[in-house]
Amino acid sequence: MRNVQDRALDIAKMIDHSLLHPALTDQELKEGCEIAAMYHAASACVKPCDVRQAKLYLEGSDVVVCGVVGFPHGNSTIEIKALETEQVIRDGAVEVDMVVNIGKVLSEDWDYIHREIQTIVEIVKEHGAILKVIFENDLLPDDRFKIRLCEICSACQVDYVKTSTGYNYVKGPEGCYSYQGATEHDLLLMRRHSAPEVQIKAAGGVGNLDAILRVRELGVTRVGTKGTRAIVEEARRRFDHPY
Repeated sequence: MRNVQDRALDIAKMIDHSLLHPALTDQELKEGCEIAAMYHAASACVKPCDVRQAKLYLEGSDVVVCGVVGFPHGNSTIEIKALETEQVIRDGAVEVDMVVNIGKVLSEDWDYIHREIQTIVEIVKEHGAILKVIFENDLLPDDRFKIRLCEICSACQVDYVKTSTGYNYVKGPEGCYSYQGATEHDLLLMRRHSAPEVQIKAAGGVGNLDAILRVRELGVTRVGTKGTRAIVEEARRRFDHPY
């Protein structure tokens, strides 16, 4: 049996440590990168303005920088998303999480969506980086939108499809805002309709070890969460003393 540290590291290397809150301060960015490095996360996922500083904080660690593009609403033009992609890569990101244009998806302007994703894929691949495309499933009321996105992402050869940003809440009929994030239904749907080489990233509702273990069984290989410290500490305890 593999030792506790190796098994905990497997979990850590599924995590993109999320540092994306709009009110995140410079000090919180530094502390967040230190946590990502200490617990050997796969990446620190940061806003475009923070990529350069995050790269400095993570220097010498095994954690890479992931920069977001068109975050969180996906409304920028293709040209601006392309420029933002170039910027975050130039500043040190080797992974890019790009929010698809949600309004164009709901309008079923699939030519636009294909052109947008293909444009960003070409930039990312030119620089040897990887691309995760965020669908924002909470805003897509019908599975057919998600299925078509999986098909387009597969055709464009993206590296990951991702459920959510964590920052777009849906107003219900009673006037309250809610957010589901990565549901089992959506993860199974995305795995089923994506090419085998396209990986799945879950974000939203995966803030503890049990949730990560559950989505891993569904085919998820990366998750976005702020809870890295607690998750990895729990993995070390649990794998050392299995229930």
